[in-house]
Amino acid sequence: MTVKQITHCIKKAAALSLATGILFSQMASADDTITIGYQGMMNPWKAVIAEKQLEKATGKDIEWRRFDSGAKVITAMASGDIDIATAGSSPIAAAVNRGLEIELVWILENINEAEALVVRDGSGIMAPQDLKGKKLGVPFVSTTHFHALFALEQFGLSDDDVKLINMQPNAIAAAWERGDIDGAFIWDPVLGRIKDSGRVLITSGELSNWGKATFDGMVVDKSFGQENPEFVAQLIKLIADADETYRTTKDSLTADTPMIKEIAEMTGGNANDVAGVLALYQFPDLKAQTSCVWLGCGAEGGAAKALQFTSEFLKEQGKVPSLADDYSVFVNASFAEAASKL
Repeated sequence: MTVKQITHCIKKAAALSLATGILFSQMASADDTITIGYQGMMNPWKAVIAEKQLEKATGKDIEWRRFDSGAKVITAMASGDIDIATAGSSPIAAAVNRGLEIELVWILENINEAEALVVRDGSGIMAPQDLKGKKLGVPFVSTTHFHALFALEQFGLSDDDVKLINMQPNAIAAAWERGDIDGAFIWDPVLGRIKDSGRVLITSGELSNWGKATFDGMVVDKSFGQENPEFVAQLIKLIADADETYRTTKDSLTADTPMIKEIAEMTGGNANDVAGVLALYQFPDLKAQTSCVWLGCGAEGGAAKALQFTSEFLKEQGKVPSLADDYSVFVNASFAEAASKL
């Protein structure tokens, strides 16, 4: 082999090595990207997203993906597209009963008064029995779907008596404006919009007092959580700090407060409405999260019981095929416990 041939081979090898290095670098970069799915409810942790606090704290590349409902984000998680997601207790319960390998690691909020069944002015619905034969918009497999079915049961009605229509929040707002539906069970910002020409028939807070509580929670892919415990704990710490900031300043919040403006921007809501919406929720602190009230105490903990009750109801309604023996296996308080030490 001549010197010229050797030199040519070396150049080819170097080029191949460089190309291979670039390829592996790109693959590693892609693998390092963490994808988090969230929804448009108004809550303090939207400031964490808006200010890129997690990226700054961990140095990780984060892809934030917004979804219209818990059912949609859970579907994306099942396909392997999402590492961490926020969803309501109903879609979380449906997911674990179908075998999805996820764990509930944080209670974003006790929904309380922030979801409600609103009936249209002029619909003729003055009392629960008047719902018979009416059209109600609700996102299926959501917390409002669960509470809509539970409410009908308490009213002596079934989904055969009322026409429940599967609609995402924006579709509910549009259908309401057109007069296509008589009522809707939904959350803000759509809830606030339809209240202007409707009346609240019952809230999730009232239904929770009847024994069927709902919440919005954060779930992680089980394998992701095992491989990245420090990351998950850091995320929880940032959310807990945002909640604490809200709790200590809520009496002085205005539409011009940075957190309020960021929440409005992230959710598409009106800054003037944000403080009022936040007041409808309860945001448990780290102590409550790790206690028996929520994530702690195994099968006797509040979160495990809520998942069990929700699952039993979904099973009765034919929404899930079977029930788990123990719902505490889907609840993991260790990340919140680690966050409390940061």
